Amino acid sequence: MSTLILTPNIPNGDDFYEKLLNAHEGLSKEQSDALNARLILVLSNHIGDIDILEQALDAAKTAGQAA
Repeated sequence: MSTLILTPNIPNGDDFYEKLLNAHEGLSKEQSDALNARLILVLSNHIGDIDILEQALDAAKTAGQAA
């Protein structure tokens, strides 16, 4: 079984974060939500490992409960 990586793992993570924010610039809330949904589906397809995807869902749910 593969394990989800939860520690920083993106080189130049701040640069990617800036690109992510820029992708949402000028979008309505609905358009932004749709972009996020498409991005999630594209990246989920790329990952392609249901165990990792389930771990990611659990991690996201847990993080949301702590907020």
